[in-house]
Amino acid sequence: MRRTTLAVLVAGTAFFAPVAARAASARGHDTGMASHPLVLILAMAALSLVPFALLMVTSFVRISVVLSILRSAIGTPSVPPTQVLTGLALILTIAVMAPTGERIYAAVAPTLGMAAGADLASGETIAALETAVDRGKEPLRDFILKQTARSDRASFYAVALKMRAPAERAAVSDRDFAVMVPAFVTSELRRAFQIGFLLFIPFLVVDMVIANLLLALGMHMLSPTTVSLPFKLLLFVLADGWQLVIRGLLESYR
Repeated sequence: MRRTTLAVLVAGTAFFAPVAARAASARGHDTGMASHPLVLILAMAALSLVPFALLMVTSFVRISVVLSILRSAIGTPSVPPTQVLTGLALILTIAVMAPTGERIYAAVAPTLGMAAGADLASGETIAALETAVDRGKEPLRDFILKQTARSDRASFYAVALKMRAPAERAAVSDRDFAVMVPAFVTSELRRAFQIGFLLFIPFLVVDMVIANLLLALGMHMLSPTTVSLPFKLLLFVLADGWQLVIRGLLESYR
C-alpha cells in the first residue's frame, strides 16, 4: 500500500510539476494552455469527475454497502459514524486496488515522463496522455472483467446494441467500458447484498430469541431491539466480527 501511494505521488509530481511550471511561464508570453481559459475550465471539470469515476470502478461500492448493512444489522444506525465507515471503506479499497494500481503505474510511467518533457504548446503532450490512457486502462479492464458476472455483461451488452443504429453495432464490444462499468457496479451490488444477507442472519436470530423471551416473561413494555443490542454487541465482539468481516471482504477479491 505504501509503495502504491508513493508511486502515485511520484507520478503526479513528475508530470504535473513541469507542466504547471511551463503553464505559469506561458502566461507572460500568451502561449500554451494558459491562453485558453475554456480548455482550463474543461480540464478542471473533467478532474472533478475523477473521484466519482474511481469509486465506481473500484471495490469501494461493495465494501461500503457491506459495512452499511452490517451497521444496520447490529442495530446502531449512527455507530460507527458514517465518516468512519467511509474512511475504512477507502482504506480497504486502497488495499484491494494496490496490485492493479501498481500495474497501471508501470504501464503509464514511461509515457507520463515523455508527456512531462514535451512542449505544452505542441500536440506532443496530448498525444502522450492519450497513449498513457490507452495503456493504463488495460489493467483496470482486467480487474473489472474478473469481478463482473457474465450474465450482467451480456445484459448490458444487449442494451448497448439496442441503443445504437444497426450500422454502429459492429463497433460495440462487451469489453467496452460503457458496457463493463454498469455491469461491474451491478455485480458489486449483488455480491454486497449477498454478503449482507449472511451477516444479517445471526443478529436476526438474536433479535428473535430476545423477543420470544420477553414475550414469555410478559415484559411487553420493553423494546426487544433495546434489550438485544448489548447481546448483539457481545456476540460481535466475542466472534471478532470486525476482523472476520474485513478479512472476508479482502479475500472476496482474490
